[in-house]
Amino acid sequence: MRIGELARRTGVSERSLRYYEQQGLLVARRTDGGHREYPEMAVDRVVHIQELYAAGLNSRTIYKILPCMRDSDGGPSESATPQLVEELTSERARIDRMITDLLRSRAVLDEVILTASGQPSQPSQLSQPSSEAA
Repeated sequence: MRIGELARRTGVSERSLRYYEQQGLLVARRTDGGHREYPEMAVDRVVHIQELYAAGLNSRTIYKILPCMRDSDGGPSESATPQLVEELTSERARIDRMITDLLRSRAVLDEVILTASGQPSQPSQLSQPSSEAA
């Protein structure tokens, strides 16, 4: 499939697809006319790349992770190294910290919304982390 079709099917811009290719995240065959041709499995690959970017990973880390993922189902393959597992564990811890911070921020917003709307604060409606943020 050509780059435009891959872009349409994945919702990713052609520019991003070219960037993924430049970073070694995506491989395209070139036609005699110089056009990019992607295999069907590129759709799954692009979806995985987008998921990993959304998780906050950078292209260098994604480059290391992709060979450890099966494109068809996204499950892990056996090629993950102990070093990569350690890096991914660190990334997961970073994401957990971000989630904790976001929950704390949401609890503060809940309290402001309740106060601004004239409703009394109710401990059951507010998350515990909001008291830590003060």
